[in-house]
Amino acid sequence: MTINAGVLTISDKGFRAQRKDESGPLVAEILTKAGYIVEKQEIVPDEQEKIAECLIEWVDKDDLRLIVTTGGTGVSPTDVTPEAMLKVIKYQIPGMAEAMRAASLNKTPHAMLSRAMVGVRGSSLIINLPGSPDGARENLAVILPALNHGLAKIAGDRSDCS
Repeated sequence: MTINAGVLTISDKGFRAQRKDESGPLVAEILTKAGYIVEKQEIVPDEQEKIAECLIEWVDKDDLRLIVTTGGTGVSPTDVTPEAMLKVIKYQIPGMAEAMRAASLNKTPHAMLSRAMVGVRGSSLIINLPGSPDGARENLAVILPALNHGLAKIAGDRSDCS
């Protein structure tokens, strides 16, 4: 099964070219090696409306089945990715976000400050990762084994989950 994906980096500094985006290309590389087709890769500023608009367009217009974001999941005033997600998704998949936080807690106590979420819009899965390359890599590695199964179920697969 071919799954089209997009990687969205959320960063004011990255958007203004004041910082090189390392997480977005890294996530795209990991997804490509895992067999996903990364069709879109963009950087948007830490603005709820811009984040939401991009996610909606990628799902509703471009029909991307998997969207992975990096950045904006912490507790600083500019971290608004979770608020944008709530405007976009129909429902959350909390177990995936909990698994990422649990694994990250083995590396840093700051993981408990993450507000990253995973959610569904239509038949698409949207995953929030941290903005740091190491955090993005580690979090994606935790959920990667469940992605194909989750995407199949979201798309309507009715086979047993045993």
